[in-house]
Amino acid sequence: MFEARSTITTGGRMVIPYTIRRMLNLNIGEELVLKVEKGELHISTLNAAIKETQELVRKHNKKKISLSEALIASRREEARDE
Repeated sequence: MFEARSTITTGGRMVIPYTIRRMLNLNIGEELVLKVEKGELHISTLNAAIKETQELVRKHNKKKISLSEALIASRREEARDE
């Protein structure tokens, strides 16, 4: 576990230290996701957040159905019923 300090500056900005940016392969302009859980701030890359969400959905999709295909089929069925 690596730990570092940072300070909130004007406009609510915070600098992520170089060592952490390098460890996480963060690049300038990269979109980040900030979550607050139990009074703690968690920061992840958008790609990491998407991957985590996909894994969570896979865990609960026991039948391994294509969710996009199921949604499209459901919308088509609703359109026919109108």
